[in-house]
Amino acid sequence: MATFDPTPYQPLTPAMFQVLVSLADGEKHGYGIIKEVARRTDGEVRLRTATLYTVIKRFVDADLIEETDERPDPALDDERRRYYRLTDRGWALAEAEAARLEEVLRQARAHLSRPRRA
Repeated sequence: MATFDPTPYQPLTPAMFQVLVSLADGEKHGYGIIKEVARRTDGEVRLRTATLYTVIKRFVDADLIEETDERPDPALDDERRRYYRLTDRGWALAEAEAARLEEVLRQARAHLSRPRRA
């Protein structure tokens, strides 16, 4: 199997990155992703349904996430929901994007720590 190169997918939009991060701790359905992103970002990032499903379709087509067949107890869930999880490629892209953002932040902090010109 060839090594996955995440660079063609980068940089990710904030919504795209948040979808990947939200799936890092387990499978979720669309509404669960929306709620997880809002909770984790203290409401700073609010995914709209159309944006979420555009991202999901793109990620499924690119084999970055996949729909799962595993379902929770039907008494606890709506059978119409679709659940998604990260693939190995999705994990690699999420990690690469986090590293890219860390480097951008490092550069910004280094540049902004210089004395201001008058």
